[in-house]
Amino acid sequence: MINPIALLIGWLLDLIFGDPVRLPHPIVWFGRMIAFGEKHLNRGTHRQLKGALLAVSLIVGVFALAWGIHSYLSLLSSQFSVIFDVLIIFYCLAGTTLIREVRQVFLALDRSLDEGRVQVARIVGRDTSELSAQEVRTAALETLAENLSDGVIAPLFWLLLLGTPGMLAYKMVNTLDSMIGYHTERYLQFGCWAARIDDVANYIPARLTALLMILPYIKLPITHFVHKYGRHHASPNSGYPEAALAGILNCRFGGPHKYFGEVFDKPYIGDNDRELTTADMKTAVRVNRTAEIMMVVIVLTVSTLILLLSQ
Repeated sequence: MINPIALLIGWLLDLIFGDPVRLPHPIVWFGRMIAFGEKHLNRGTHRQLKGALLAVSLIVGVFALAWGIHSYLSLLSSQFSVIFDVLIIFYCLAGTTLIREVRQVFLALDRSLDEGRVQVARIVGRDTSELSAQEVRTAALETLAENLSDGVIAPLFWLLLLGTPGMLAYKMVNTLDSMIGYHTERYLQFGCWAARIDDVANYIPARLTALLMILPYIKLPITHFVHKYGRHHASPNSGYPEAALAGILNCRFGGPHKYFGEVFDKPYIGDNDRELTTADMKTAVRVNRTAEIMMVVIVLTVSTLILLLSQ
């Protein structure tokens, strides 16, 4: 059970500061552990089994460690456990940093195409060296929508279900998928379990994200649009928030992407291939913030009710 005060403080810290650049970040540690495991295990035979063991052991290990620390701090003082929760929530939410990065992409693109390509490479996994200006803008907005789910709604969803240990475990799931969950020759076998676990962990949050995004626009014919195009994605989940934003902006996402030198022909989401603008980015940021606030209110309300009923 999450303390509502811890959630509110942790969220406000992310809202004000974003990711702490100069402080040690648990996601960086996660990345180093995954990279170490991949380097030593993704070779020879039984790669799928070794990838599965790495993914499951890291996810369970993170949950168990966080649960143990939280339980120990609770025995010492309830204030210590609240401080721990605040820090974990602050570290696990990425709403502010994501919005800042997307804004920087559009600002960089205003200066030059090369700067825009370099800036968008910070937030996408695809090869950006040959992207057009329109493709840079599209990539940034697709990432904004997709990572609203991965970086905000899903962590809050798992926080509500399993507390901060569940929130941290989810971030390990998401980090595993972002590093080894690709359908390339190198990761196809080794990362398949990481990708499937991520699919399961994001199934409900991705659809909840799309719902929260379109609620303020419910009078528009967006529900049908999301239902139609949400499945038009290589991922069973990412298409839903992307379809929600494409429907709101009346634009088109998707299409061919290059990852690690291999081209993947992804389906299009929407059919209006119009030029994207800075005004679209501002609308998308507003959509993200509104959905984020609604989710925080939901989690605060439910956790407060659970706290009151347990007393």
